Amino acid sequence: MSSAMSSVLIVRPSSLGDIVHALPVVHDIRQHRPGMSVDWVAEEMFVELVALNREVRAVIPVSLRRWRHALLARPTWREIAAFRGTLRAQHYDVVLDLQEQVKGALIGWLARGAVHGPDRASIREPAATLAYRRKHRIPPRQHLIDRCRELAGKALGYEPVGPPHFGLSVAPSGESQSPFVVFIHSTSRDDKLWPEAHWRSLIAHFAKGGMVVVLPSGDAAEAARSERLAHGIVGARAAARQTLSETASLLARADLVCGVDTGLVHLAAALGVPTIALFVATDPELAGVARAGGHARDIGATGSVPSPEQVIAAASAIMRSTSG
Repeated sequence: MSSAMSSVLIVRPSSLGDIVHALPVVHDIRQHRPGMSVDWVAEEMFVELVALNREVRAVIPVSLRRWRHALLARPTWREIAAFRGTLRAQHYDVVLDLQEQVKGALIGWLARGAVHGPDRASIREPAATLAYRRKHRIPPRQHLIDRCRELAGKALGYEPVGPPHFGLSVAPSGESQSPFVVFIHSTSRDDKLWPEAHWRSLIAHFAKGGMVVVLPSGDAAEAARSERLAHGIVGARAAARQTLSETASLLARADLVCGVDTGLVHLAAALGVPTIALFVATDPELAGVARAGGHARDIGATGSVPSPEQVIAAASAIMRSTSG
């Protein structure tokens, strides 16, 4: 790999948890290629998240989710043209597609630079490889964090070593509310939800122990669930909707975060907060929080719903181990 290389564009527009898993690539690049600038393409709703990593020079917003609902509208095409102009404003030595889908490959193809991605045997959507100038073999059965780090290493000519470093810098909040726990009960997939009766039992346990239980939500349905779960339990409250940066600040100050397999739970683990992820329909070996470090643990598995008692025991152990 030429030492004259000076810039890389990372294409990982979504989703929240997957962006979190890709962030350690930035630290690796800065360690092994210290003179290289790192830019990132992210969906507009996740620009805040990537910007929390101060080592990213520029975050280029894309609006694929919004554009596809108004593809024939003139304003949409004006925005697409503006995005393309921004993307092509400079040449990149490497364009790294970590999305592993056709949409990521198309973004990479629009940029000025050699697009790198996994080969057909390694990628989620093989058609995406048509846009790649360089293809790399990546073992598919490994955690997404490791997939991203390995792909970046092969594209830029280094060997990733050591634990993942997410590089997130969260602004402090003036609110003081300790001790408190954050329970994240919502996710975009219903099959990943944990039973509400289990949540009620867990909330009651922590509230009885003198801790405030905060239940965030992102939309009206989630807010209604937060209200149901908190109802009648002193010390439990449904939190008002916040920006992603504000939510990150809340998570960073928590004594414990527990939630289903969803982006905010992965964000909490990346922030170094004691974190428990509940798995009922997905594989923690491929997407668990434990890969973030010893402060984070996964409970459950595909088809195996963890009990409140398991969560309480894991929470006690992890809070003891991190309190010192």
